[in-house]
Amino acid sequence: MQTYRIVVGVDGSEGGQRALTWAVAEAQRRGGTVQAIIAWALTPPQFGAEVRADREDVARQALDQAIAVARRGYPDVAVAAEVAAGPAAEVLTGAATDADLLVLGSHGHGRLFHAVVGSVAEQCIRAAVCPVVVVPVPHPVRPPAEPAVPITAVPITTATY
Repeated sequence: MQTYRIVVGVDGSEGGQRALTWAVAEAQRRGGTVQAIIAWALTPPQFGAEVRADREDVARQALDQAIAVARRGYPDVAVAAEVAAGPAAEVLTGAATDADLLVLGSHGHGRLFHAVVGSVAEQCIRAAVCPVVVVPVPHPVRPPAEPAVPITAVPITTATY
C-alpha cells in the first residue's frame, strides 16, 4: 500500500511555517505523511567542525519547533524531520523525486537575497518532477483610502448691470 507523501521545505520563516502547517493539514486529509526538510548552507572547511555543528544544531532546533507548531491539531500525522547540508533547491527537489507533492512557502528571505540568489521556490518549480504548491504569506491589509471629498457645485449667478 502506497502512502501519499508530501515533502515540505522549512527555513525558519513565516512562509516556511505556513507551508509546513498546510502540508500537515493536507496529509491529514489525504491519509499521508510529511517529510519536513531544512537545508543549511555548508561552511568552508577553515571555519571548523564546531561552526558546522552549531549551524546544524540551529537548523535542527528550528525544524523541531516548526514541526511542533504545525502538528497542533493534527497529532496523528506522521512527520519525519530531516536536516540536510546543501543548497535548498537541490536538497528539496532531490528529496521530492519520488514524492507526491512538494510544498514551499513564499518569501522566506528578503528582496535583496532574492535579487542576488534567486527564489528557492522558483528553482524548485523549474526542477521538480512532482507537483509543487507554493503557500503564500498574506500581505498586511491596508486600510481603504479616505474617500475623496466631493466637489459641490456652486451655483453661478449672473448679475445684470
